[in-house]
Amino acid sequence: MVFTVKLIEKAIVVGFLFTVLFSLTGFANKCEDLSTKILRLHILANSDTKEDQDLKIKVRDKIIEKSGDFLNCATNKTDAKEIIAKNLENIEKIAQEEIHSRGFNYPVHVELTDMYFPTRHYDDKTLPAGHYDALRILIGNGKGHNWWCVIFPQMCLGSAKSNTACDSVLTDQENDVINSGEKYEIKFKVVDLFYTVKNFILSLFN
Repeated sequence: MVFTVKLIEKAIVVGFLFTVLFSLTGFANKCEDLSTKILRLHILANSDTKEDQDLKIKVRDKIIEKSGDFLNCATNKTDAKEIIAKNLENIEKIAQEEIHSRGFNYPVHVELTDMYFPTRHYDDKTLPAGHYDALRILIGNGKGHNWWCVIFPQMCLGSAKSNTACDSVLTDQENDVINSGEKYEIKFKVVDLFYTVKNFILSLFN
């Protein structure tokens, strides 16, 4: 009897949460479409010391610089993901050499993964919350503050070249979402709530 009551209570909670979830799906669906075209970059520092955080930025700069050598022929995320997958050992070597050149002996781990990102602002661009494919680079213990950006299309440096790359990969509507952060500020918060509710619902069944 107790089990039945708890099951009913859980069903009521899930039903309510799904009602909330479906009421938030409009803009969230547009953001999910955006995530299918973007490959993120995620770098975790060894720790939060100034030296380790500075090292993280040096590794970031080197990865962004060198990745352009083999990503410049990618025309969509599928291409970019395949190219990155084939170059994981090369990317790990680039990161490791940069770490050693700075006088550190930290190991580095590089992988392609799917992960959740909250809404993030990068200078004049805003990326909505969601699950994205990402190139993830873990330096040493990976216990320090991380750094996120977009490796395809290349948005990390905010250059005219990166803006042109975005124009060729994303639709006008998707570019508007990314470039008009203040315009969509409330909707971005709604998307964060959407995923909070969605992830909570999923956690009920794990």
